[in-house]
Amino acid sequence: MSTIKEDKIRTHYDSVAGTYDHHYDHPRGRNYHTHISNYLIKALPEKGDLLDIGCGTGLFVEKYIRHGGTAVGIDISRKMVERARCRCAMCNFAEGNGDALPFRDNSFDAVSSLLVFSYVKEPDAMLSEAYRVLKPGGSIALLTLGKKLLTKGIPLLYQISEKMQVKHVVMKDFGEHYYDEEEMTRLFSDAGFTRVNTRWCSFAHIDMIDPLFNIATKIEPFVEKRVPQLAYNIFVSAKKPED
Repeated sequence: MSTIKEDKIRTHYDSVAGTYDHHYDHPRGRNYHTHISNYLIKALPEKGDLLDIGCGTGLFVEKYIRHGGTAVGIDISRKMVERARCRCAMCNFAEGNGDALPFRDNSFDAVSSLLVFSYVKEPDAMLSEAYRVLKPGGSIALLTLGKKLLTKGIPLLYQISEKMQVKHVVMKDFGEHYYDEEEMTRLFSDAGFTRVNTRWCSFAHIDMIDPLFNIATKIEPFVEKRVPQLAYNIFVSAKKPED
């Protein structure tokens, strides 16, 4: 990840660390985060040692340990890491990014990343590092915005909102890159992962107004199962081969 881009992301998330959780502390936010995080929970071992890349304030770490596991989180934002330590005092958190993980080979049973991968400048480096720190037979699961018609205009929206100085926890131009299923499968396979599974999910977006969000939530299961081309997040799970 370029130094300029990394500094911009770090500065932004340092600035919103105090209000970030409020974004998910209302009915829309809780429903949205629960829905997308459940995809990762179901794909990872229940009682494993987890590394969460881009852990933010520890929302997913907290959920994972409630399911019986242990977890370590890493994030480039010092302020977000401080919040995560307050949320999950029994877990370890570190500053850093996924391109160069400060952990030994074969250290974790599972690696997760939620709503982060589109920010990553060198996805092959992050996946290579994730592969390195996973134990043989370990699992990886991530979810992020995917390359779809519905997401095509998001970078421009973020650029406009930044110029208008809109205060929002995610509306910032970080030069995101979105991936489709073919690209994700290739990236994970090239990193050495096997049993790569991709699927589209999530139709009810956190920033929808209440009437639209309520409608979208009700039809979301149908959309994900029958009309996945209307979903906008891409979920990927894979395994590191056994020795």
